Amino acid sequence: MIQPPNRTRRGLVANLALLGASGALVSTLPGCALLQPPMDYAPVLASPLRPDADRKADARRMPADLLQLAGVRPGMTVLDISAGGGYTTQVMSVAVGERGKVWAQAPKPGPALIERAKAAPSNIEVLMRPFDDPFPAEAARVDLVTLVLSYHDIVNTPTDRMKLNRAMFNALKPGGRLVVMDHSGRPGTGLSETRTFHRIEETVLRREVEAAGFVFEADSAAWRNPADTRATHYNEAKPSSDKFALRFVRPR
Repeated sequence: MIQPPNRTRRGLVANLALLGASGALVSTLPGCALLQPPMDYAPVLASPLRPDADRKADARRMPADLLQLAGVRPGMTVLDISAGGGYTTQVMSVAVGERGKVWAQAPKPGPALIERAKAAPSNIEVLMRPFDDPFPAEAARVDLVTLVLSYHDIVNTPTDRMKLNRAMFNALKPGGRLVVMDHSGRPGTGLSETRTFHRIEETVLRREVEAAGFVFEADSAAWRNPADTRATHYNEAKPSSDKFALRFVRPR
């Protein structure tokens, strides 16, 4: 039985299975399927490269669980879609280290994100690009794409979401992963509450992503809140909104 590090233990119960004739050991978890044995991300979270404001948000954002779901390792390359102020960008930047790189995409990058990229040493490159064309076609393909808490916002823009999802697919190496997290909408609400409650129905998001060629691989229960009725704006839920986090793979 593999025991995750303390910060990633919530919602993670290891269930090991042997798959295939090769006898390779693969971890599958009800809370979060692991790509590799769990890694201790405490040094990443404690890095002096992360600002104090990010550390204060960690209890709510739970970055170690995100890193574990994504299987982030030093040397990886990451594309962070809708990077916003750069919280996810920064934690990915520290986790992949000096041998890795993170591209932070936003249609109109804000000063907080730009400052993160300027701070030395930085492996962050800001991309001012539209959502449906987020990554240069000539750039090397990446190991991981993340889209955290923003898919519902993109629904409220003129973006062609099929183009976005295909672009994320094409940005990845074969075997690369996409991790999407968002605020949960009630069953049957679809896209109808993306503007009012800023929530999206999980099955609808998953269907749109899979239509671009992605294969669903795992999810995580780390951000679930059964007490959230999902019938109000996400920021009215206590202590926080119910969130789903899904991992997809680009087939080889």
